[in-house]
Amino acid sequence: MQAANARALTPDQLQEELLKLKKEQFNLRFQRATGQLEKTHRINQVRKDIALVKTMMREKTTATAV
Repeated sequence: MQAANARALTPDQLQEELLKLKKEQFNLRFQRATGQLEKTHRINQVRKDIALVKTMMREKTTATAV
């Protein structure tokens, strides 16, 4: 996910995206534990995407508070 794309989303859409990424992160961890994970780089990508979504959510809440 790109930052520009994340900025265009509404807070509700960001929340849905965060939930989707958390589920994917869980599934990837589960696959790694069982030895079925093929794309190991995807774990880091998902972690960074979660951080990006949380940052955008924080930006939107501080922008509305000011």
